[in-house]
Amino acid sequence: MSEAADHEDRTEQPSEKRLREARERGDVPRSRELGNVAVLGCAVLALKATAGGMGSASRDWMRDALTVDPALIDAPDRLLPHAASLLGGLVVPMLPLFAAALIACLVAPAVMGNLRFASAALQPDFNRLNPLNGLKRMYGRDSLVEIIRSVLRVLLIGGIGGWMVYRAFDTLIGLPQASLEVAVSEGIGLASSALLAMVGALGVLAALDVPWQHFRHRSRLKMTRQELRDELKESEGNPEVKARVRQVAREMSRRRMMEAVPTADVVITNPTHYAVALKYSAGAMRAPKVVAKGVDEMALAIRELAGKHRIAIVEAPPLARALYRLAKVDQEIPVKLYAAVAQVLSYVYQLKAWVPGRGPMPTLNAVDVGADGAPDSDVKDSTP
Repeated sequence: MSEAADHEDRTEQPSEKRLREARERGDVPRSRELGNVAVLGCAVLALKATAGGMGSASRDWMRDALTVDPALIDAPDRLLPHAASLLGGLVVPMLPLFAAALIACLVAPAVMGNLRFASAALQPDFNRLNPLNGLKRMYGRDSLVEIIRSVLRVLLIGGIGGWMVYRAFDTLIGLPQASLEVAVSEGIGLASSALLAMVGALGVLAALDVPWQHFRHRSRLKMTRQELRDELKESEGNPEVKARVRQVAREMSRRRMMEAVPTADVVITNPTHYAVALKYSAGAMRAPKVVAKGVDEMALAIRELAGKHRIAIVEAPPLARALYRLAKVDQEIPVKLYAAVAQVLSYVYQLKAWVPGRGPMPTLNAVDVGADGAPDSDVKDSTP
């Protein structure tokens, strides 16, 4: 009951991964009828193509085999080599048939689209020794199909054979009165015609069996919806695991940024929504580098940490938004923001060098970033 329910649940077509795994373990569609047609058809074609040469070679071999060499009577030790020589002479004319049969063994799998070697198919499968599995094969759907196929095979071959006999009935009756050469020639012609007709009949059966085997193979490999979801998770990664990995990566990135904030020269703010920490070492860097950036809670943490380490905090909303949108952590700022950042750094350096009571306190004029600034609503959190 559970197996029937499980079969009903398998409503999805097999995925490419499942088909590939099946091929790797040798589970591919096979058609016995196509194999029979290929072997018999190639053998018949080879026989018709080489009939003259094989007949001549067989006649010569028969003459040599029936000719007794008197020297062999007094040399028993030469009997075995002589027999081996006769056997070799018999095999040589049959080589075209053997070659045709060997080629046919490759033709059938190639037509089915599964010409490949699978070492897993050579491993023993002890489930085949299970009597219950044997009973299922005997009384299941496959056994019914096999019975229908066997009946069709008998009807087709029997019908072709009866038709050939009926058609050649007059010729067969006249063979005993014909000469040996004529009788042999007529007999070979009738046999080859019968074989070709038999190949045609089996070809009809193979044409029905090949699509059935493909359908049966894919039906056996069908999957349930849960199996498809599990395979998708396995191939693309579990969404929960991937989300956790991204979360851990963000936490590690934020931790590294927070560790780098004390080394910054200035923190440019929005003043509350954005914070970007910059560091510049003259001679060691071509341009200022972003060591940390954040929005909302992250921005607040950067400002608090900068305040603890007495890092200059400068309010420049357009520049803060532009840096957050265009610059990346651990990379130099974009060239288009050089002038604006240089204006801020110049102000910070002047502020550090200023001594109260010795001249007016430095002031920062409005920082112009041109079209590079963006409204708060246009900037999304791009913190790594």
